[in-house]
Amino acid sequence: MILYNVTSSLEPSAAEEWLDYMRTTHMPEVMETGFFLKSQLLRLLNEEEGGITYAAQYYCIGLEQLEDYQNICAPALRADMEKHFAGKYVSFRTILEVVE
Repeated sequence: MILYNVTSSLEPSAAEEWLDYMRTTHMPEVMETGFFLKSQLLRLLNEEEGGITYAAQYYCIGLEQLEDYQNICAPALRADMEKHFAGKYVSFRTILEVVE
């Protein structure tokens, strides 16, 4: 099992709107691609000064599914995120293998 983690740090003024967008639009659209088995959204409690940070996590069966998602679906989904929140967030992505 592979965990695809997208950590996003937001400007406080955009945090509420971003959270609503993630819950109602972005994460459902990611799940509708069919590449992931489940997802969850977490808020970091030990945040840096001046920012609000969330981690969106998506689970898939293997690296091949994740690579297909990244090549086929991710560019349009990232572009839509950028259209709504340009300059109000930064994200970085990590890929983890679930060991247990």
